[in-house]
Amino acid sequence: MDLLDDPVPGSNTPEFSVSEIAGRVKKLIEGELGWVRIKGEVGRVVLARSGHLYFDLKDERNVLSCMTWKGQVPELGTMPEEGMEVVAEGRMTASGFQSKFSLNAQRIAIAGEGALMALLEKRKKALAAEGLFDAERKKPLPYLPEVIGVVTSPQGAVIRDILHRLRDRFPRKVLIWPVAVQGAACAPEVARAIAGFNALPPGGAMPRPDLLIVARGGGSVEDLWGFNEEIVARAAAASDIPLISAVGHETDTTLIDFVSDQRAPTPTAAAEIAVPVRHELAAWVEQAGGRMASSLSTSLVRRTQRLRDLARALPRPEGLVEGPRQRLDVLGDRLGPALIAGVQRRRVRLSDISGSLRPAVLTRQMRTERQRLDAMADRLAPALARSAARRREQLDARVARFAPRLLAQDTARAREVFDGVVARLHATGTHQIKQQRARLEAMDRLRETLSYKATLARGYAVVRGAGEIVTTRAEAETAAALEIEFADGRLKLGGLAPRKAKSKPPEQGSLF
Repeated sequence: MDLLDDPVPGSNTPEFSVSEIAGRVKKLIEGELGWVRIKGEVGRVVLARSGHLYFDLKDERNVLSCMTWKGQVPELGTMPEEGMEVVAEGRMTASGFQSKFSLNAQRIAIAGEGALMALLEKRKKALAAEGLFDAERKKPLPYLPEVIGVVTSPQGAVIRDILHRLRDRFPRKVLIWPVAVQGAACAPEVARAIAGFNALPPGGAMPRPDLLIVARGGGSVEDLWGFNEEIVARAAAASDIPLISAVGHETDTTLIDFVSDQRAPTPTAAAEIAVPVRHELAAWVEQAGGRMASSLSTSLVRRTQRLRDLARALPRPEGLVEGPRQRLDVLGDRLGPALIAGVQRRRVRLSDISGSLRPAVLTRQMRTERQRLDAMADRLAPALARSAARRREQLDARVARFAPRLLAQDTARAREVFDGVVARLHATGTHQIKQQRARLEAMDRLRETLSYKATLARGYAVVRGAGEIVTTRAEAETAAALEIEFADGRLKLGGLAPRKAKSKPPEQGSLF
């Protein structure tokens, strides 16, 4: 008997292998169901490292496994999140490997406005917890931007309203970044536009905007849902350029409104917030200039009056300088006579001093001092020798008288002391002689300096008559003989002959 029993005879039940029945079920499910739309709550969500997306759809009683392949993920429209109620569209399929059927989800949409609001509230709480809504991080808008960047659709009426309002209020340069304002492409394009404007370098070929406006007209919650996406909110929060959100009408609120630096109720209001009215600004500037000129004039008048009041309390400049001017005049009058008197006093004193420093007197004094010094030097050496001999004799006599009681060592020490005294006396005498000789040489140099010999070397001469110095022409004419002393010697001359009176020429006789 075989291990596998043969079919029961007479039975018409078909027999399948496991793979065959799994393939038959797969074809049945895919053929019968095909493309389906399934509504449910999102359960577990897993984005694999391969890029495939796996999640569950559930209701009160059952769970359906769903998967989206890596190439289908960008086309989903809405990324599923746990707890979200969605409508998933796709094809049903079965896996014989695990005996499971599942949905290949290719499009996902939020199931109803209530679910959208719940998702929006969930995202608002998460972003608020991160501090993206805090007022401290919002940047102030520039008062008058040079370049305004607008993120919107170029085909709608929104951009025309913004440009028209800017042209009426204060014309500015406008850069438009075209984006889709609804649908699956809206959120990523708006996020890229905000990041692209911020990536422009200052001072580049394309000017970097000073202000951004993200604008869109009104619509339903589904139409505005792209501005509720988290990537748009985070891009607006990360913008270094101040940003105004103008999405929808006044009653519409999106997630970008909470993270932007300022919200405008409409796109036209965003243009009004962006720039002031040019005429009003010019009028205000003119009014401020008038107030400034008036204030400056009033301040000048007040300060001028204050200066005059202070000037009246000050003394006159003439009165301040009259006294010093009189003292200056008196001192100026006394200055000339005082200088003359001082010069005369110093001249008399110089004459008195120079009288005692005549060369002849100095020469005699120097000769006398030198002779005295030489005599003292000649006497000093024999006197020192005699004094030393006498002291040595006295010492020898004392030593001889007290020899029994003195030791040879004490005698040698006494003799050394005596020899030291003699040496010091000799050194002292020699030093005194050197000092006297140096003093004598200094006086001799002073004599040479004051002598008239140095004057003769410069081209002058001394004229003598009968041994006396001749200082006038009259004395020279009356002298019998003259002697002229030059620097290199003396020259004797005879006296000047008396002048002869010129004889009067004879008068010419008359010819008649």
